[in-house]
Amino acid sequence: MAPKESEQSPAEAAPAPAERSIPEEARRLLRELAAEWEDVAGCGREPEVVPLKGAMTNEVYQARWPTGGEEREARTVLVRVYGEGVELFFDREDEVRTFECMSRHGHGPRLLGRFPNGRVEEFIHARTLSAADLRDPEISAIIASKLKEFHNLDMPGPKSVLIWERLRNWLKTAKSLCSSDEAKEFCLDSMEEEITTLENEFSGERECIGFCHNDLQYGNIMIDEETKLLTIIDYEYASFNPVAYDIANHFCEMAADYHSEKPHLLDYTKYPDTHERKQFVQTYLCSSGEESDAEEVENLIKSIEKYTLASHLVWGLWGIISEHVNDIDFDYKEYARQRFEQYWLKKTTVLTGQTA
Repeated sequence: MAPKESEQSPAEAAPAPAERSIPEEARRLLRELAAEWEDVAGCGREPEVVPLKGAMTNEVYQARWPTGGEEREARTVLVRVYGEGVELFFDREDEVRTFECMSRHGHGPRLLGRFPNGRVEEFIHARTLSAADLRDPEISAIIASKLKEFHNLDMPGPKSVLIWERLRNWLKTAKSLCSSDEAKEFCLDSMEEEITTLENEFSGERECIGFCHNDLQYGNIMIDEETKLLTIIDYEYASFNPVAYDIANHFCEMAADYHSEKPHLLDYTKYPDTHERKQFVQTYLCSSGEESDAEEVENLIKSIEKYTLASHLVWGLWGIISEHVNDIDFDYKEYARQRFEQYWLKKTTVLTGQTA
C-alpha cells in the first residue's frame, strides 16, 4: 500500500507552499547537477520546483530547468525528501542499495545524487497509473507480466521470507507508540497470536519465493503510452517474500483511490472478481513462456487469497505507526481501522477456503 506516490505526472503538480519547500541541501545538489548540463548552464541554475500529489511516506517534487527549447525539452528531475519516522518501517540504506541495483539492471529511474534527508532521481517521462487503470484488462495483463519479471530478479542479499519478521517488528513499534485505549481498539494485544496463526497456516505450503515489491499500488507503476512498457518504482518495502503475498497486496490495492476527496477510504467492492483474479494469475504464470495447468493456477489463486490477510495486517499496523510519526495530510488511523476490519471480516472464510 504505502508510499502512495503518483509522483511523476506533471498534471499532478501544484505550486509549492513555502513550508513544504525542499531543503537547502537539496537545492545545492540541484545547482551542482545543473552546472554539469550544457543545455541548462546558460539558462540559469535555479529550477522551478513543484510538489507532486499523493505522497504518504515521502514528499516528492518535480524540479524543472528551461533549456531554451520547447517546454517538453525542459530538463526535469525528481526530488524525494524522506518522510518522518520512515526508519521505523525499513532500513533506508538497504532501500538505497536496492534502488541502485535496480537502476544498474535497467529497472526504474537512475540515482542522480543524494543529500542528508533525500535523493534526486531521474524523472521518468511516462504516465503514472490511476486507480481505474488497475481494472483495465490490457493494463492488468501487462502488470502481471512485469511482476513476474520483477519476482525473478536475482537481487543480492539473503533470500529468506521477510513478511513475518516485518509484522512482528511493526507490531512491537505500534504497541510502543499507542495509548492503552488505541491498543485495545485495534486488538493489538492479540495480534501476535494472529500473526503466528497465519505463519503456521502458510508455512506448510510449497511456496514460490521471489523478489517482491510489497507495495504494488497504482502510484508505483508507470506506463509509456506509446510503447506500453511498464516501470515499477519505489522499492522502500521491497524484499524476498512469497510471490502470492505480493500479488495479494496488489489485489487489495484495487480497493483504493488515493487521489479522491477522501483518499483514506477503501472500497472493497472493487476487489478483483473471480474472473479477473484468474486472468491475472494465468498471465503471470505464462508470461515467461512456461505453460501452467489449471491446478497450478487454482493453487496460486488460493494462496493469494490467504495472503490478503497478511496484507491487511501489514498495512493496518503501518497506518497506526504512521498516525503517530507522519504529518502528511492523510487519515492514517481510519485507514488502519478499515484494513483491520477487512482482516476480521474475511479471516474465517479465507482460511477455510470459502472465498468467492
